[in-house]
Amino acid sequence: MELDLFLNQYGASAKTALGFFWKAGWAFVLGYFVSGMIQAFVPKAELTKYMGTPDLQSISLSTFFGAASSSCSFAALAAARSLVKKGAHFIAAVAFMFASTNLVIELGILILIFLGWQYLVAEIIGGLVLIAISSFLIKITYPGKWLEEAREKVEAEDDGLEEDFDWKKRIKSKEGWKLVGHKFVMDWKMAWEDILIGFTIAGFVAVLVPQSFWASLFLADAPHLPAWVISLENALVAPFVAAATFIGSMGNIPLATVLDANGVLFAGIMGFIYSDLMVPPLVHVNAKYYGWRVALYIAGVMFVSIVLTALILNGIFTAFDIIPESQKKVSDITQFKIDYTFWMNVVFALVAGWAVYQHKKYLKKHSMDMMNMEGGSWLKRLTVYLFIIINIVGVLVYLFS
Repeated sequence: MELDLFLNQYGASAKTALGFFWKAGWAFVLGYFVSGMIQAFVPKAELTKYMGTPDLQSISLSTFFGAASSSCSFAALAAARSLVKKGAHFIAAVAFMFASTNLVIELGILILIFLGWQYLVAEIIGGLVLIAISSFLIKITYPGKWLEEAREKVEAEDDGLEEDFDWKKRIKSKEGWKLVGHKFVMDWKMAWEDILIGFTIAGFVAVLVPQSFWASLFLADAPHLPAWVISLENALVAPFVAAATFIGSMGNIPLATVLDANGVLFAGIMGFIYSDLMVPPLVHVNAKYYGWRVALYIAGVMFVSIVLTALILNGIFTAFDIIPESQKKVSDITQFKIDYTFWMNVVFALVAGWAVYQHKKYLKKHSMDMMNMEGGSWLKRLTVYLFIIINIVGVLVYLFS
């Protein structure tokens, strides 16, 4: 009987994880394809000249720059490092990091699918608030000596930001669209491991972790406490929960959906979503780039900014009585049926095939070393292979049990 229960839960967990992939498949293709077009057709060289001061123009450009970039967390850190190396202010670099993981189109699409349009609006508003708060905190606490030493430590890196071109000419050329396919594939290569790990964890957590656990952790079972105390606790705890999952960027949206379905408050969910840059592997990457002092300083600024943003959002949305409620059940999201998701996946599978074809044509003409983002350790790769096996076996168990 215990074996039957284990197999049923194991199969249901794998089916739920696969359901998350199924629901989000077309969104990934659309998001990365649009991101590829922006990267291929938006000249960046001129913009970076105006990012060397901690003023509104510099921060605004960094925010735009980040929103037009890939949502891969490791790519965000590497690109921010390149900006610092070329003279961008650290405030601008942090704004870029937040924007490239919280304001990109592919993340917005996922939030819309899994949590609903209210959370998408909250994410956009909160992303801008988050950048404003972090910029202010760095400005008033600026450790000049540390950051100057960190700037000197940064190594050269080819991330494509040196490039300048006539976008009108490029968008009409075959080479320009080959580059779009190349950017699409490279973005996917940088992100697929985090996505696989995150979606698998979300599927198993949704089935195996009882609601009572989340209720205790986020004080949902403590109605005697004032609402503001519970919101504060949720905002403070959420970044640590995100860090404990080791999931970056896109991979944490399904788990945020699980939290929402289990009664976690708005402040906790937003704090969780914004904490993708605080996972230990990413803090370690920043330590490699800038040294541990600066890496921990950046993490500290991020933590305070995330908590304040979650609380501010919660306060504003509560005051206007517009707290988002996704009202979506995990079991509904992860269903397999012939609906719009099916047809969107068919259409965008063809788009992905075309992009891969263009990528291969691009590589035939360009002899180049592929950019190797930090974070692809042997342990992470081993984890990815293990999760693939767990999913395959789990689906077989679900089908034949």
